Amino acid sequence: MTGRVGQLIRYSATGGLAAAVDLCGFVLLERAGLGVGQAAALSFLVATIVNYLLTARFVFAQTPTTRGYGRFLLAALTGFGVNVGVTVLVLRLFCLPPVLSKAIGIGMAFFINFTLNALFVFRETGRPGGFH
Repeated sequence: MTGRVGQLIRYSATGGLAAAVDLCGFVLLERAGLGVGQAAALSFLVATIVNYLLTARFVFAQTPTTRGYGRFLLAALTGFGVNVGVTVLVLRLFCLPPVLSKAIGIGMAFFINFTLNALFVFRETGRPGGFH
């Protein structure tokens, strides 16, 4: 599938894989003795690297760069803020169960992240040269 719909489908797959990396990395790091906060932060960063490399190649057909990763990380942090903000807002405004509020936050962040990636992170055509 081509176009934005195809990108959205591929983005869902790469994001799902990155979420698995985040969760598995968290479990391994926490069991290795890192604190919960440290393990969560480190596994999130590793997952963003995996997600960026996969998203650049398979979703937007671009060559990964360190500058591109910086933009990607900024978009991911923005999405994180949207996720948390929407979760808390929905919980307080609509008194929904926390897990449902979180699901809405995740959904909003997913579409915000995709939009930021499509319009900001991967707006340029791919350049040769690899991840440098």
